[in-house]
Amino acid sequence: MATIRKKGEFQWHAQIRKKGFEPITKTFDTKVDAENWAKVKESEMVRGVYTNASESESTTLSELIDRFVKEFAPHHYRVREDNKESWRYQCQHLKTHLGARFLAALDQKLVSKYREDRLKLVKDSTVRKELFMLSKILNFGEIECGISLPRGNPVLKIRKPSESKSRDRRLDAEEWTKFVTECKASRNIYLWPAVELAVESGMRQGELLGLLWKNIDTKRSLAFLPQTKNGEARTVPLSPRALAILAALPRSIGGLVLPVQRMTLYHVFHAAVVRAGIDDFTFHDLRHEALSRLAERGDFSVLELASISGHKTLQMLKRYTHLQAEDLAKKLAKN
Repeated sequence: MATIRKKGEFQWHAQIRKKGFEPITKTFDTKVDAENWAKVKESEMVRGVYTNASESESTTLSELIDRFVKEFAPHHYRVREDNKESWRYQCQHLKTHLGARFLAALDQKLVSKYREDRLKLVKDSTVRKELFMLSKILNFGEIECGISLPRGNPVLKIRKPSESKSRDRRLDAEEWTKFVTECKASRNIYLWPAVELAVESGMRQGELLGLLWKNIDTKRSLAFLPQTKNGEARTVPLSPRALAILAALPRSIGGLVLPVQRMTLYHVFHAAVVRAGIDDFTFHDLRHEALSRLAERGDFSVLELASISGHKTLQMLKRYTHLQAEDLAKKLAKN
């Protein structure tokens, strides 16, 4: 049975002690409210649907994000000294707009409003990533921190913005020739090696910039990436051309293969693209170029492509399968 007693002049204190459950307490303005709360909680305990929401009622999203950044992120995301990772920006936006809310107060209506407000300012894909980050943070709170969410994870119950179409920008022969010329003409000696390595290995920009000499095994033609975008380590096979590029690079004191800042690489890459007279071409498009070239060879299966690229699901590689399908059709025509 619950214990209801007066607390001070204007408040009532309710406490429930039941075998098999942690004691719970709550303070109300009226005795009726305290009694009604106690009846509901005791009924939930009897029916086996009770969850202790006390911690979610006293923990803000901002506090949970701080724990997520400190305890979870370092083991699952790339962590840079300049704090410029995309996941940090997502966390910061969530803290700015929802951080003051207690976890127990986060519901579908509140998250839906956040979605609509953000869509007025940024692209669908950005909001989609922020919502998935919010969902991951709430799951961390439930699974890792043991914080019960009485309303469940509201992100799972709302509509997400549509996923942006995958880019498939590739340079034609003339554009590629101009682009190569301008990259080689750059005053930054690491631009062209970075571009070549991206095309030869299919590595992401962040993976290339974080690549260390100590993680390259030239005898086995492998590059080890201890931390990648999806939070998992992977080993990338290196082609003879990639090994030749690495062999020609000077060794930096800090151990990085490409000792250049992300924004520096962005600016020199963009400058080369502009000088070449090319529109709508980004460094990430080089990864698409690399995987397209491998698919066009016809001697790599989709599983092998996934192993090289680091994609966790084959769904992400569907746009490359039509290239292999054309080769299969040609083989069928020979029989």
